Amino acid sequence: MSQEGEQEQSDRKKYEFRKVIEDLKDYDGSGTQLVTIYVPDDRQISDVVQHVTQEHSEAANIKSKQTRTAVQDALTSIKDRLKYYSTYPPENGMVLFSGAVDSGGGRTEMVTKVLESPPQPIESFRYHCDSDFLTEPLEEMLADKGLYGLIVLDRREANVGWLKGKRIEPVKSASSLVPGKQRKGGQSAQRFARLRLEAIDNFYQEVAGMANDLFVPKRHEIDGILVGGPSPTKDEFLDGDYLHHELQDEVLGKFDVAYTDESGLKDLVDNAEDALADAEVMKDKKVMEEFFEELNAGDKATYGFEQTRQNLMMGAVDRLLISEDLRKDVVTYDCPECGATEREVIDRRKSTPTHTCTDCGTEVEATDEDREDAIDHLIEIAEQRGTETKFISTDFEKGEQLLNAFGGFAGLLRYSTGV
Repeated sequence: MSQEGEQEQSDRKKYEFRKVIEDLKDYDGSGTQLVTIYVPDDRQISDVVQHVTQEHSEAANIKSKQTRTAVQDALTSIKDRLKYYSTYPPENGMVLFSGAVDSGGGRTEMVTKVLESPPQPIESFRYHCDSDFLTEPLEEMLADKGLYGLIVLDRREANVGWLKGKRIEPVKSASSLVPGKQRKGGQSAQRFARLRLEAIDNFYQEVAGMANDLFVPKRHEIDGILVGGPSPTKDEFLDGDYLHHELQDEVLGKFDVAYTDESGLKDLVDNAEDALADAEVMKDKKVMEEFFEELNAGDKATYGFEQTRQNLMMGAVDRLLISEDLRKDVVTYDCPECGATEREVIDRRKSTPTHTCTDCGTEVEATDEDREDAIDHLIEIAEQRGTETKFISTDFEKGEQLLNAFGGFAGLLRYSTGV
């Protein structure tokens, strides 16, 4: 498989895992009754069954009857799932979740999920029983590759954060006490200049302290540091050796940015395009720029669910673009009167609505079988037509526009279709 194909499969798997994790994080147990088990791929299934059996036996000592029953039921459900596996788990291992979760109105329902072959190998066996499912180790595996430190500053304020894969994450900010260039009455020019330089130096030290606290613990994982701001601020900051000596060599470059608030971090990433040529967010920016060029001056772009779907069905889509933050379902309605088939995209968490047929006005009902994940629906067609799928971050302006202005679905076409 090509590198692009491997990346596409990885992105698809990450999306599917994120969906399940988001659901798991919403579940609550009334007590310490939600069971999570992380199983590495070198751990024999028989050993896992033995451990679950032992935990089931020890759960008999739980004082609360409700919690005792819930834990034992969860362990029984996990044990039943383990029967479907032979000697060892799938590649990279698996994670099992089971427990009685709150379903509203004082009622509970048993939920059991198994996630196989996570993006990275599970390092060690782990059994966890609490009021929440343990998802943090999985979330760390799903984090996008690439880690860059970001610093933007002028003499008024500064912001420090991360570029993690495609995600820009502001972390710390500071405001300065540097006086303006106009001195107050009664102060000599020399004294005022000295006080101002001291204030600037103190502020640079404060900014460096924030950056050092954030970046030094990650210095062996970091791929580089970007510094942005107006001249001469960023130059003074870097030339003054304010950063920790182990971070100095990690600075990839300094870049002009107009703003030094949180939006300045995005500007910094945009302006550092050459230095970040291999970063995932730059690949997203490039494909979205191509989309907007076709949208404004060409005829090989499509957007919106139905238009994109029609172009996919015709085999006209070269690359399917989907927002990483999109969480939608599509409901298919078959009109019993005129036979028309129509689709409606709805929020994942909303109930299935009644649909009015646009051809004959008949009210059409749909069942859960008529509803599916909108992304899965399009990707299945894309795979059948040999179309590449790209998940686009919302951590830059055009990525946000894909989600908010174009519904989260778009495509670059092989040829113009007029749809």
